[in-house]
Amino acid sequence: MLANNASGLGEAARNRYESKMPHPRPVKIAPSLLSADFARLGDEVRAIDAAGADYIHIDVMDNHFVPNLTIGPMVAKALRPWTDKPFDVHLMVSPADALVEAFAEAGADILSVHPEASPHLHRTLMRIRALGKRAGVVLNPATPLAVLDHVMDLVDLVLVMSVNPGFGGQSFIESALPKIAAIRERIERTGRAIDLEVDGGIDASNAARVIASGADVLVAGTASFRGGAAAYAGNIAALRTGG
Repeated sequence: MLANNASGLGEAARNRYESKMPHPRPVKIAPSLLSADFARLGDEVRAIDAAGADYIHIDVMDNHFVPNLTIGPMVAKALRPWTDKPFDVHLMVSPADALVEAFAEAGADILSVHPEASPHLHRTLMRIRALGKRAGVVLNPATPLAVLDHVMDLVDLVLVMSVNPGFGGQSFIESALPKIAAIRERIERTGRAIDLEVDGGIDASNAARVIASGADVLVAGTASFRGGAAAYAGNIAALRTGG
C-alpha cells in the first residue's frame, strides 16, 4: 500500500514539477569510479574532473550488504590529492556506522547510507554532520519513502537507486521516475537545499526524463567513462543536457 501511494503521489508531483519549473535547476554530474580503469584510478579521477564532473562518486561495497567488493578508505585517501571536487561516497556496507569516520578522515565530503544498513538512521546522520560532512540517505528500488519522514531536517542529499545496488552496467528501473518526483515534492516543502541524486542505468537516453522528474544530481559510471579520456567531456555534456 505504501509503495502504491508513493507511486500515485509521484506521478502528480512530477506533473506539477514540470509545469512549474520552465527553467530547471542546474544539474550536477557525479561520475562513478566503479566504471573507471582501476589500474590507473588517479589519472581517471584527474581526467573526469577536467572533463567537467561536479562530484566524484565513490561506490563502497562490502560483499555482505551487496554482492560485490570495491573501494576502502585507504583508496579514497590516496585519490584525494588528485582532485578538488567533492567526494560523494555511497556506503553500501553493513553496519555503515563503522566506516563513516574512516571515510570522513579519508577526505569524503558527502556520506550516504542505506536505512537497511543503519538501524539508528537518525543517529548515523547526526554523526556524519558532526564530522563536518554532508549526510545522505539512499533509497533502494523497494525502500518506501516513509524512511525519510523524520530525518528530512538532517538530510543534505537523497539518493534514489534506479537499479538494485551491487553492480554497474544495469538497466534503469522505470518505476524510479514517480519516486523521484514524490521526493522532489518533499524536498520543496522543506525549503532546504537538498540534492536529489539518482544512480543506476543513467545515460543520455533517459537523463532528460530523470531530470524532468526532479533529479538534480546524476550518477553515471558507464555513460561517463566510455570511450576513453578524450570522450569524457562530451559524455558529461550529453548527460547534463539530457542527451
